[in-house]
Amino acid sequence: MNIAEGKGRNSKKEFVHFLYIARGSLYETLTLLEIFKIRGWLPENTYVDLENKSNEIAKMLKGLINSLVKSQ
Repeated sequence: MNIAEGKGRNSKKEFVHFLYIARGSLYETLTLLEIFKIRGWLPENTYVDLENKSNEIAKMLKGLINSLVKSQ
């Protein structure tokens, strides 16, 4: 949702700002997943799968942010 909101803004600078917010939301989600795993609400294998996917998304966000910052 943050990425979509940022894309609708008027400048690359604002878009990048919302990409940073999206990255923060991703890390918040990872924290919740870890809590769920610790409490036994999420199986280990599901946690590992989601953690791996989250790390890949984080790399993609970093690449997009870096690309936009360099082109400003």
